[in-house]
Amino acid sequence: MEKILAFSVQEFKQRLEKTKRSMEEKGIEVLVVTDPANMNYLTGFDGWSFYVHQCVVIMIDQEEPFWVGRGQDSNAARLTSYLSDENIYPYTDDYVQSLVKHPMDFVADILKEKGYDKKVVGTEMDTYYYTAKCQESLQSNLPNCKFIDATSLVNWVKLIKSDLEIEYIKKAAVIAEKTMDAAFKSIDIGVRQNEAAANVYHAQIYGTEEYGGDYTSIVPLMPAGIRTSTPHLSWTDEPYRNGDTVLVEIAGNYRRYHCPLSRTIILGDAPQKVKDLASVVVQGIEDTLAVVKPGITCEDIERTWAKSIAKSGFIKDSRVGYSFGLNYPPDWGEHTVSIRPGDKTVLEPNMTLHFMPGIWLDDCGVDISEPIRITEDGVELLTRYPRRLLEK
Repeated sequence: MEKILAFSVQEFKQRLEKTKRSMEEKGIEVLVVTDPANMNYLTGFDGWSFYVHQCVVIMIDQEEPFWVGRGQDSNAARLTSYLSDENIYPYTDDYVQSLVKHPMDFVADILKEKGYDKKVVGTEMDTYYYTAKCQESLQSNLPNCKFIDATSLVNWVKLIKSDLEIEYIKKAAVIAEKTMDAAFKSIDIGVRQNEAAANVYHAQIYGTEEYGGDYTSIVPLMPAGIRTSTPHLSWTDEPYRNGDTVLVEIAGNYRRYHCPLSRTIILGDAPQKVKDLASVVVQGIEDTLAVVKPGITCEDIERTWAKSIAKSGFIKDSRVGYSFGLNYPPDWGEHTVSIRPGDKTVLEPNMTLHFMPGIWLDDCGVDISEPIRITEDGVELLTRYPRRLLEK
């Protein structure tokens, strides 16, 4: 079966070697990877199959990992991953949502058969798609193994992007700009919120004339009016009203690589409080981006932001950004660095961060962000969408 790969086999093998080095540092001999983004990163596997149990298993002394998943998804592994057929292990459909056996029983049987039933096994214990039952199954079937929490091991390997990954993110950035423009053109007094959301979806998936978009890991977040006092609401079927503030947090996605972007739109007679808050946020972004460069830490970024807004009287008590890139629902964040006090991660070239200093008050909010790439000597803006309050 012909392979459909987004990266070269060489790049996948380089990623695997980096992962094995991290495993070795932590004393892990077998790594069970269930996060779909990490499965994709290590093998290329891509499919909407993460609602059933699946995994990629890395053995530190084996050249190639193996994939385990539902039988009907095995051709997706053959098509989209670089793995050889003998390292694709489909389980039968009677494992799916069974009350008497579990897909991790199947994984354990493979490890026993291969002689890995007395090893140190790492599992992604705090990921969305790894359940308590997964861990229970592996531990009960492999009583002579020692288990280690390997949550985010692969995520940290993903932190610094390759040149081709950056190229994909930049394509996603173009889609993000076009999507934000579609939102701005669609949102207006009297228009139903769901109609604007439909146009946003169209823009995300249509992409450009040269390349199309993919589904994003988070739905378009588009709260309006009082709902802007909190960031993670979508839309309703109510019409936009005069005086509404609308927060728009969207992303472009190309080959599972995201570029997020946020802006705030005001309609008609918007409150002066929103305008004042937007001025503070924009100034804070400008002050902060001026200091971003390799060698400083994530908490250095937050410290600059906090100093900039301190004189305004507004307060932000949540993080102001995070790493992003390759991902699947429900999040495009990589679950590694956070731009907040205490995060001493040192910035390096080809990290991609969503500088996202939104502020939400009791009755309104402003959300303006910049997706950035750390360069050899500073920072690159991934989008060029106007950094200001958008008025209609």
